[in-house]
Amino acid sequence: MSEENKENPSEEVAVAAEEQTAPKEDTSTVKLNSLFAFKVGMSQVYGENGEAIPVTVLKYNPWVVSQVKTTETDGYEAVQLASTPKKAKNSNKAEVGHLKAAGFENGARYIREVRGALPEGVKVGQRVLIDSLQKGDKVQLKGKSKGRGFAGVMKRWGHGGGPATHGSGFHRRPGSIGNRTDPGRVMPGRKLPGHFGDANKSIPHVQVVDVMADENVLLVKGSVPGARNSMVQLIKE
Repeated sequence: MSEENKENPSEEVAVAAEEQTAPKEDTSTVKLNSLFAFKVGMSQVYGENGEAIPVTVLKYNPWVVSQVKTTETDGYEAVQLASTPKKAKNSNKAEVGHLKAAGFENGARYIREVRGALPEGVKVGQRVLIDSLQKGDKVQLKGKSKGRGFAGVMKRWGHGGGPATHGSGFHRRPGSIGNRTDPGRVMPGRKLPGHFGDANKSIPHVQVVDVMADENVLLVKGSVPGARNSMVQLIKE
């Protein structure tokens, strides 16, 4: 014990007690620049000035870090995430062994990857916090649009179509698609009937209206591509 502390031993005990009771950093959680959530539906909230803001409600299910990929081992850096445990009968030995270190008894229904620079201290088994995004953040949304089956050019591409009356036989057809003798073929990129929707869509500069951490709910401004219960990725800009 130093000469100073010999005079005030109670002060040294108080300092030691304060160090023991000081809150320690939670190493079982991690924040990422990208989250995955599930679309619930649309609603509206009111801003500070009373204006109605259309929002899409996204439900956030807990995600766990299942693998940390590095340049040395995998050729690129990424964090692999897993969510929603499977039943034992639906899990194979490979995924059970892979996810054992992450705390899963069986396999996981959803496994996704977040590429980019690795967060400091990230490790397998950590829970990803919904607080990775804050109210007012701008994000890029990625999702898969609703599939609408086979559609014609008017529904798929917004073509005007032909006359509706006076005996016209040209109503909703695409019209001429070819050329004359030269070059004598249909040019690439011609808009024709075909499979409509069910495509990956990306929407930039979307505002996060609110983050309800207690309810695991995110509110983003405007509409979001995809059907109800479809997965949406939010990437912080």
